[in-house]
Amino acid sequence: MSTLHVETDPPIDATLTGPTDTLVYFLSLGYSTKYGSIHPLSQLVLLLRGERKIDMGPLMTFADRDIEVEADQAEFDRVWQDAAPLAANIDAVLDALASADAVSSGDDRIATLTADTPDLAERLAELGRIVHAAADANARIRLSFEL
Repeated sequence: MSTLHVETDPPIDATLTGPTDTLVYFLSLGYSTKYGSIHPLSQLVLLLRGERKIDMGPLMTFADRDIEVEADQAEFDRVWQDAAPLAANIDAVLDALASADAVSSGDDRIATLTADTPDLAERLAELGRIVHAAADANARIRLSFEL
């Protein structure tokens, strides 16, 4: 199972208690939109970025923990970011996911695109709580994954 890791500087409790594979898939497939991915989660990121005008950059800033060459280490070091923009990014995505659940929205595309990942909002909310705590502490944050 894929695992998302969250680190903060200065350190705070950044432990994700639930499974993180859905988050790894969402981030990875969102990132892969630049390579033409047509997976539903890639399409979701395109919809959020395009129609909802959500800056997905902070969430798409992550690295592989498997360091094989010097360039991997450089990328791993590069993905540190301020927590506040990431918190705002997560909030915007959660708002979009919640609006898709509203009966009055009349737009079922988000619900359709997330049908195979029913825990996405729950997992993002858990990540959001950690990121908000990091933002409150003026911390930097790094998201990374293991496959």
